[in-house]
Amino acid sequence: MIKALFFDVFGTLVDWRASVARESAATLAPRGHDLDWLAFATAWRGQYQPAMEKVRSSARDYVKLDVLHRENLVAILPAFGVRDLPEATIDELARRAWRKLDAWPDVVEGLRRLREKVLIAPVSNGNISLMADLARHNGIGWDAILGAEIAHDYKPNARVYDAACAAFDLPPGECAMVAAHTGDLLAAATRGLKTIHIARPDENGPGRGEARPAAPVDIAARDLLELSGMLPL
Repeated sequence: MIKALFFDVFGTLVDWRASVARESAATLAPRGHDLDWLAFATAWRGQYQPAMEKVRSSARDYVKLDVLHRENLVAILPAFGVRDLPEATIDELARRAWRKLDAWPDVVEGLRRLREKVLIAPVSNGNISLMADLARHNGIGWDAILGAEIAHDYKPNARVYDAACAAFDLPPGECAMVAAHTGDLLAAATRGLKTIHIARPDENGPGRGEARPAAPVDIAARDLLELSGMLPL
């Protein structure tokens, strides 16, 4: 019996690409910038894994994802011809863009149904305040907020998954990682968690996401509404 579901957030629960593009335009367009906003969002997200890898490899101490998001924004601005942006504007955009991500249509109701059966929590690389703001933006009710800030590390390093199970005082076999990214699930499986894949075929643009898992998982579902009908296991 699964007693807790741990959720990846960026891409699995929220549409980061369209949302970051929208919020970037809302901040920068009034200042005279006319960019390919979807390309801008994709480039910003493209800095995500390399920045976290420095922490995962111990090349730098753990810092919250908010810090990395700001550093990554500064890194990509020149490539889009955005220079001499006031520090206050950079701060505003770095904070705002990732806190206004809209949930996929199935998510709010799907999570509500799942929470009637099991404990639910994000196990995201996002920090706690970021996850709290995203939950309030979308009307999501969690039982706890777990993930990178609890473990002081980033997925897919093992201690992120271990810390989540420990926080709920559950053995890994009674927990499941839910994600639209096979790599996240495979890493969780090495720690003994069950694995649930959610299809997000358009996460990175039309047809540029995982419509199905790239490796065997315990469950594959179209969305959270379908998953809610599969529990209890």
